[in-house]
Amino acid sequence: MTTFFAIFGSLGLFLYGMKVMSEGLQKVSGEGLRSLIRNMTRNRLSGIISGTLMTTLVQSSSATTVMIVSFVNARLLTLRESIGMIMGANLGTTTTFWIVAFLGFKFSLTSIALPCVGIGVAMIFFKRPKIRDTGEALIGFGILFLGLSFLKGSVPDVKSSPELFSFLADWTGHGMGSVAIFFAFGVLLTVVVQSSSVAGAITLTLAAKGWIGYEDAAAIVLGENVGTTITANLAAMTGGVEAKRAARAHFLFNMIGVAWMVFLFYPFVNMVDAITPGDANDPATTLYHLAFFHSLFNFTNICLQAPFTKQLAMLATKMVRDREGSPKEGEHINYQAPNLPQTGEINLAEAEREIKGMAELTQVMFRGFNEVYENPDKDLSARVKELKAMEERSDRLAFDITQYLIYCTSSELSRERLNEVTVMLRVISELEEICDCAYKLVKLAQLKYDKQRVLPEGTQEAIRNFSGPVDQFMSFYIQSLTRKVTMADIEVAQQLEDTIDASRKKLRKEAVRRMSDPANVKSEMIYIDILNNIESIGDHSLNILKLLSQID
Repeated sequence: MTTFFAIFGSLGLFLYGMKVMSEGLQKVSGEGLRSLIRNMTRNRLSGIISGTLMTTLVQSSSATTVMIVSFVNARLLTLRESIGMIMGANLGTTTTFWIVAFLGFKFSLTSIALPCVGIGVAMIFFKRPKIRDTGEALIGFGILFLGLSFLKGSVPDVKSSPELFSFLADWTGHGMGSVAIFFAFGVLLTVVVQSSSVAGAITLTLAAKGWIGYEDAAAIVLGENVGTTITANLAAMTGGVEAKRAARAHFLFNMIGVAWMVFLFYPFVNMVDAITPGDANDPATTLYHLAFFHSLFNFTNICLQAPFTKQLAMLATKMVRDREGSPKEGEHINYQAPNLPQTGEINLAEAEREIKGMAELTQVMFRGFNEVYENPDKDLSARVKELKAMEERSDRLAFDITQYLIYCTSSELSRERLNEVTVMLRVISELEEICDCAYKLVKLAQLKYDKQRVLPEGTQEAIRNFSGPVDQFMSFYIQSLTRKVTMADIEVAQQLEDTIDASRKKLRKEAVRRMSDPANVKSEMIYIDILNNIESIGDHSLNILKLLSQID
């Protein structure tokens, strides 16, 4: 029992170190990760490279695949685009094996762990955020290797515990039967610890201590490749149809890889043994054989299946059918905090995409008002209902994105991104106000025609001219959501706002002058309300540009 709890505690320390290191790396390289997201859909190869780099950075294929499922759920990625990243994530996770193989058992782990913790703790007291975040990553790196050191010391070797080895010996020497047993053990181990990296560290430790041979360990590694798909499938359980399909595609990719490996298992492990220096069953060199086996298997699997991403997507689509009443393309995503991955920096990319969609919705609604206002002779009741549905959708979007951003703040974010979240929350509020104003304009236009209020000739042209700068303002803030807002942009925005204010004052004075005739009062009141709401949209647009200028 003492040995069991020592191993259990060592694994806990290893897993916690990986978590701290992953979070620190996300803070340090957050913008780099976000750049990966922006560029990863260019082609199949860039998707594979992006998935590999992302997993190498966060040191967890489970975290990467859950991110990918989340992207698909938010429609940031299509199913076919996600498959390339999933393939890359499988290759990226092999870096953990190489790190452990080269550093984990080569010399005293405490000679690495303790200096990392010491330097990291000193760095977290610096004022500069990047230095503090790097220190946090170093502390996690140190704790990770400290946990690995304890794991190495807690697991008894074969010589000191021959009875344990005799138990394992019953499972070996049965050809493909042994492969099946150790494969199942790898699947179960990864499902239990919910991390292929931790399961891999356990496998390497068992091999280094002589508990299992090279071929048995290779079979466990294959099982870990299948077991790691459980995490993404669990994350997708309450997600949308596309998220479930991405998770199934991950499962299919790994299962197909294992299927062809079953037929070529012994020739493949023998080939790796022939290429890699040293005896495969020598504990001193077996780690390099396993790391190379893991990398070569995943690389070969990618090469074999990459040309068939379309077929994989079709098969995953058949496995998960569309549900009745499921959201259609373009509808917003209902963010639910329990289903979101703890990937602070990267989650903001989803929020930014949704905010841009909401900004584009404001312009669609405003143009819808102009359409209704300028066509008094047409029956546009269906269009008015559509615009009302858009306003209701904007309310849901504002609520969901706000909830999502608040959830993001509970994850690990850099100081710059926390400031960005604050700005984004205020931008959402301004966009919601614009949607409200746009729908009020639609209702005023509808009221004007329902009550048959007549305005003088020229007012329709005046509204059209007045709306022009506002529409231009909307295009301006939509474009500014995806780039840095400069002081020159603020000056342009202020000029637009001044133009809108001057036009409203001029048109309002004309309306007040016409109200001297009591017969015009009701019509002119509607006209003034229209002017005020259009001008309010200009005010909110200027507020958005000023807020965006606060993002570094």
